[in-house]
Amino acid sequence: MTARTAYGRLREGANERLATNEGKIRVAVRAGHCSIALGAEDVLRAFKEDLLDNTRLVATGCDGACYAGPQVVITAPDGESVLLPRVDVDTAIRISTILEGGGTPLRYTDDISAFIDGQVRVVLKGCGDIDAEGIDEYLQYGGYRGLAAALSDSPEATIASVKESGLRGRGGAYYPAALKWEAARAVSGGSRFLVVNSEEGEPGLFKDRHLMEGVPHRIVEGALIAAHATQASVIYVYINAEADLSARRIELALSDAEALGLIGDDVLGSGWSVRAEVRRGAGGYVCGEETTLLNTMDGRRREPRLRPPFPTEAGLRGRPTVINNAETLSNLPFILTEGPTAFSALGAKNASGTKVLSLSGAIARPGLVETPFGTPLSSVVERMGGGMRDGSVLTALGVGGPSSGLLPPVSLDIEVMPGMLHESGVILGAGGLVAFDESVGILDAMRALAAYNADESCGKCTPCREGTPRIVEVIDRLARSGASKANVKELTYLAEVVGSASLCGLGQAAGGPITSTLHFFGRELGIPPEN
Repeated sequence: MTARTAYGRLREGANERLATNEGKIRVAVRAGHCSIALGAEDVLRAFKEDLLDNTRLVATGCDGACYAGPQVVITAPDGESVLLPRVDVDTAIRISTILEGGGTPLRYTDDISAFIDGQVRVVLKGCGDIDAEGIDEYLQYGGYRGLAAALSDSPEATIASVKESGLRGRGGAYYPAALKWEAARAVSGGSRFLVVNSEEGEPGLFKDRHLMEGVPHRIVEGALIAAHATQASVIYVYINAEADLSARRIELALSDAEALGLIGDDVLGSGWSVRAEVRRGAGGYVCGEETTLLNTMDGRRREPRLRPPFPTEAGLRGRPTVINNAETLSNLPFILTEGPTAFSALGAKNASGTKVLSLSGAIARPGLVETPFGTPLSSVVERMGGGMRDGSVLTALGVGGPSSGLLPPVSLDIEVMPGMLHESGVILGAGGLVAFDESVGILDAMRALAAYNADESCGKCTPCREGTPRIVEVIDRLARSGASKANVKELTYLAEVVGSASLCGLGQAAGGPITSTLHFFGRELGIPPEN
């Protein structure tokens, strides 16, 4: 039996199970970490207590419109859907009463369509719609078809397709995924491992949590495709220690996949075997750095390793290890089903596909968006994010978290692209965007970023351990005595030294918030003009 035949039978089984719900009203509560903070679990509980036998209650993830949560989507047996934003317990009880009487809740007027319509969704497709705690709807949606295609071909063919697609990592470094896989395959003999990096300890970033909570099976499918391509025998999904909902839904996904033979021995009759499990992060921003991550998995100190050797040569337990970000892997099902050309057609030159961006701060529509590379930041902020909230004025856009820097409003014509966005030190990073208004001073914003890097330094290398706190001290001096040429010169020097001499990415990027702020906001900081 071929992998495609085995997959076809899995889908048939899923369709048969879902067919038992025909004639029922589907009530989907979009419950992610964002909406749970607003009472989504209470809404779910209220529906469980009041809904009748003619209804089916489903927990999905957030669709990215965090500002509108908790959201409830009610789908009639004929397929007609109604989306209700900002539902509380009292509203849930009223909805149950209306459904009991055979009525349909009124559609709320909202701007969710404006938020969604400007996006191109590959990774987030179906997020917020698909049952996040079961496998059948994902299979019905076409899930695991990419895995079946990969298993029906050779690992080398899969690597070639991914290389042709131009897929780069989405964790911040943007290294070509296929090259990393080839490096691991080049090491012969013994076992190989695949690690899904979902640590995401960076403030202002929540894309991987949304993916794990909303489309966990897409991550699992992508991990299986990558594991088969690299002939890894074990998959570890490394999840932030505080991301409990993400861990629970990934564990459910792994369990369901194993129960259907998608994980284990002879996957889909291909002869290839793999096992998978969740590992919880050790805590701390630096754990997102791949060698630090490996150290914590090996029971060592939370600090980076010297390279070479690279993880693809000697990683976990000294064996070749591929580490891919959750978003990176979530692109693989599309590439394997739609083809590498369809993927490379999205985005811009030398930047294939889309990027998931986390929007937060003083923005009207905070949440998660997905847009092709090459999209101007102004379009993301204004069109998708809805501009600034409550009539406030954008004074700066924090891009890429504490590892990047600040952009002024006049520079938002810069496009979303992998890596460096501006020579002053602004990088896209993993894709966090934080909007600042006039209530936050530029100096305070720069200090907050610098202080975070100082607090999160693991202390292993001298430039980062000593330099990042020193940067904070000079910023404080600058706040007290003004932006004298001496203070600015020392701050610039420290940023350059820490960035060029640190061991890992945390220290190497710690100067970005300093150099970019000095470059763009010199007048606001009172820096004397050069003669």
